[in-house]
Amino acid sequence: MQKNPLPERLREARKKVGLSQKELGVRAGMDEGSASGRMNHYEQGRHVPDIETLRKIAKVLNVPLSYFFCEDEMSAELVCLFEKLNEKEKAQLIAILRDDTHKSFKE
Repeated sequence: MQKNPLPERLREARKKVGLSQKELGVRAGMDEGSASGRMNHYEQGRHVPDIETLRKIAKVLNVPLSYFFCEDEMSAELVCLFEKLNEKEKAQLIAILRDDTHKSFKE
């Protein structure tokens, strides 16, 4: 059984922006009295936030929701970089990746 990547991703993103657990929780709309405890439970993997709470946390941390589910660092970085592209750039990148993938399978 693979471990849940969410606690580690959450902790990494929070530390990267320099927020305490309480600050993050409050900015994500949690009650000030329970924000630190709730965030600690999420980071320890004791509880998993519902999708709407996680969406709010992602917005505060300026990461895409999918970032929390990436199992390795390269995937996490890729989804963050991809999210910064506009729609045209995303489509172009997907086309390039598809072309390269097909070429390598044919060779």
